[in-house]
Amino acid sequence: MRTRVTDMLGIRYPIVQGGLARIAYAELAAAVSNAGGLGQINTPGLTEPEALRAEIRRCRALTPYPFGVNFPIGRMDIAPLLDVALEEKVALVAFTAGNPAPWIRRCEGHGVRTLVLAAGPELARKAEAAGADMVATVGFEGGGHIGRSEETTLVMVPRVVDAVKIPVLASGGIADGRGLLAALALGAEGVEMGTRFVATVEARAHDAYKQALTAAEPDQTVVIKRSMGQPGRALATAYTRRILELEAQGIGRDELLGWVSGARNALGASEGRLEESYVWAGQCVGLIREVLPAGEVIRRMVEEAEAGLARLGHAFGR
Repeated sequence: MRTRVTDMLGIRYPIVQGGLARIAYAELAAAVSNAGGLGQINTPGLTEPEALRAEIRRCRALTPYPFGVNFPIGRMDIAPLLDVALEEKVALVAFTAGNPAPWIRRCEGHGVRTLVLAAGPELARKAEAAGADMVATVGFEGGGHIGRSEETTLVMVPRVVDAVKIPVLASGGIADGRGLLAALALGAEGVEMGTRFVATVEARAHDAYKQALTAAEPDQTVVIKRSMGQPGRALATAYTRRILELEAQGIGRDELLGWVSGARNALGASEGRLEESYVWAGQCVGLIREVLPAGEVIRRMVEEAEAGLARLGHAFGR
């Protein structure tokens, strides 16, 4: 299962774990990397540079394989944190939201690969022009922040692949080997998965959150924050339904911020108080039925993809 993504990152399988704010720390990143994918450490939960350095070093003690660090642009000053990641020589730095160009320039000369989350062809072309090594594009099915259009992964991925020359990772609605195989068939050279890796043993998410994902169906997710121009797919709860009501009523941006703050998200993600908060979840919850070790998730994905490829070969008489 060799693609430009596996060659660039020095990994066995083209499976990248999403940034997962407040959830993805050394244990999860190392488990994914040990299984042949590429794990990432989140930064929103690590606001102090030395805290990130400690997490990177802890991850390095848990795995000899490459891993990355994920940076959301515009929510905090990422400069001191990025400097730490570069000093520690991580394999990949990923940028989500905002303009990645100045941050990509800051990475030049450090031997690190750069990944940019780009919702659609136009943003992918801008990321490529800025010097990104690869882009990940997330369709409407995805969990967390998605693009402003309602374009699905099935349509968006080939459009992005046609728009750029750099490798593309498919994201949104992918949780198993069938999704991986489909992504490769669409022209992507790997996948980035978030929701599936929340429901893993190593993820630092509350068990109530993990179990809620395994019990949910695709129609038990909702898109909040549309009125802010920052749509994101979350698990449907009384709390998120109230957010939708407030948005429909025309609540002001400043007042809505109190409902969708990072601290409010942490109540659900870290403390399990799901009815008092919002937690991110993609429509792929309909494919997740148990909490597994991250390595087992990857092992099963690879087996499913290989079985699917054999099935397709048979269908084409090969």
